[in-house]
Amino acid sequence: MTVSIYTSSIPVYKQMLNALAEVLRKAEAHATEKNIDHDAYLQARLYPDMFPLVRQVQIAVDFAKGAAARLSGTPMPSYPDTEKTFKELQELLTTVLAFIDTLDPKQFEGADDREIVLRPGTPKERKLNGSAYLRNYNLPQFFFHVTTAYAILRHNGVEIGKRDYMGGY
Repeated sequence: MTVSIYTSSIPVYKQMLNALAEVLRKAEAHATEKNIDHDAYLQARLYPDMFPLVRQVQIAVDFAKGAAARLSGTPMPSYPDTEKTFKELQELLTTVLAFIDTLDPKQFEGADDREIVLRPGTPKERKLNGSAYLRNYNLPQFFFHVTTAYAILRHNGVEIGKRDYMGGY
C-alpha cells in the first residue's frame, strides 16, 4: 500500500494545528479565570535557553506552511512572526489553516521525489527529496514545537491532557 505525501502531511498539520488552537483557547481562558497576566503564559519557556510559547507556535506554523508549500510546489506564504497575544496567535493559526485548505492533493503528485532545498545559498544548504524532507526533517521539527507549546502550558498549570494535544482525528 502506498501512502501519499498529501495524506501523510496535510491532514496531520490540520489535526495538530486545530488542536493547538484549542489548547491556546484553554490557556487564555485559564489565565483570565485565574487572573494571570497572559504574557506569563505567552512568554513562558521550559528552560531559559528555549524559545517562549509564542515563538514555539510561530515555528510550528512555519513548519506546517513550509512543508505544504514546498511539497505542493506552491509559493511560500510569508508571515512576519510579530504575534504577541493569544488573539494574534489564533489569527496566525487560522491564516495557515486557510492556506493549507487551498491546496489540492493533485498538487502533491510527484512530491516524493521533488527536490527540497533548505537554507538555499547558505553554508547550511541541504537538499532532500520530498519524502525524506517530510519524514526525517519536517514532521519531527513540527511535532517538537507543537509538543513544546503544549508542555509549556501544561507545566504552567493549564488543565490540558493528551486528548487536547491530539485534537480530533
